[in-house]
Amino acid sequence: MNIIRGIIYTDRFTFEPGTVIIEGDRISSVEKCDIAELTEEESKRYLLPGLVDIHLHGCAGYDFCDGTKEAFEAIERYEISHGITSFCVATMTLPAKRLETICKAAGSCRTAALQGIYLEGPFISEGKKGSQNPAFIQMPDIELIERLQESSGGLLKIVTIAPEVQGALECIKKGNGSVRFSIAHTCADYETALKAIEAGASHVTHLYNAMPPFSHRAPGVIGAAVDREETEVELICDGIHVHPAVVKSTFKLFGDERIVLISDSMMAAGMPDGSYTLGEQKVLVKGKNAVLEDGTIAGSVSNLYDCVLMAISMGIPKESAIKAATFNPAKSIGIDNECGTLESGKLADILVTDLDLGLRKVIKSGRHVRH
Repeated sequence: MNIIRGIIYTDRFTFEPGTVIIEGDRISSVEKCDIAELTEEESKRYLLPGLVDIHLHGCAGYDFCDGTKEAFEAIERYEISHGITSFCVATMTLPAKRLETICKAAGSCRTAALQGIYLEGPFISEGKKGSQNPAFIQMPDIELIERLQESSGGLLKIVTIAPEVQGALECIKKGNGSVRFSIAHTCADYETALKAIEAGASHVTHLYNAMPPFSHRAPGVIGAAVDREETEVELICDGIHVHPAVVKSTFKLFGDERIVLISDSMMAAGMPDGSYTLGEQKVLVKGKNAVLEDGTIAGSVSNLYDCVLMAISMGIPKESAIKAATFNPAKSIGIDNECGTLESGKLADILVTDLDLGLRKVIKSGRHVRH
């Protein structure tokens, strides 16, 4: 049994003094107490759920699409050491055979923190390809999705799709329920986006990026997502992808219950400036900027913990920023019964921080992995 006391971020998304009791890899109970019952040291630390990043490509010099055990383990070590105790790894737009190989490798080398695969491409619009390789874009194919799901051993959680491309709406209808469809890399207008949501697409990939802007006469995907309350949206708060004023406006538009913070990190996260790759394309990294040779933004070099801190620095209440990086993403991929909040019966994935959210300790499944 392990007992940890401090100011707990509760399942009501508030901070309250209390005790978390761990038995094995699970939380056995969470008990409230009076602040006076805590020691001085305990009263100066937060206990948070481990973060959940549902959209990252790589870090620490490795890319998920390397498809190797070495890459998967290196990504997990980096993520857990930075407070991300559960995550989905994202593919790029690649040939179908390559995607099958990658998914099969992930299924056979699954690590403790790997909770799913995020298929970003190849069912996208060339007009909003972003850093995706246009050579491998293809029409939506439910049979390919089924093959990738089988190859991965059921790890495929989210599939991106541009709803305006031929066959997209039919694909969403056929596959809805087996995977979650996310509107992404799209030129869709408001009406088309609404049809996709009605067909079952209830997620939007990195809101604002790789889609038409939110205009007063052309609200597009963003306006459709606002209108349909079942739709949740991803937001990259790395200080590069979305302006702070827009981040604050987005939390006002959607509320903190519909926003999922993501890192969208690529292999240069945690690495020095230099030349890297993403989706078989060269990426130049300098400071917080990661761009293709033509200047297109190519993912981020931030981890999700840093994105939470950035969101707070932009004026988002810490309660909302943490919710958008813990419970919301866990619920998004259907693992909120296992993680995302500190509750009895859930995995003991716990972060110990100071009151400025400086990360002190990481506990993964009851085991201290960072001191």
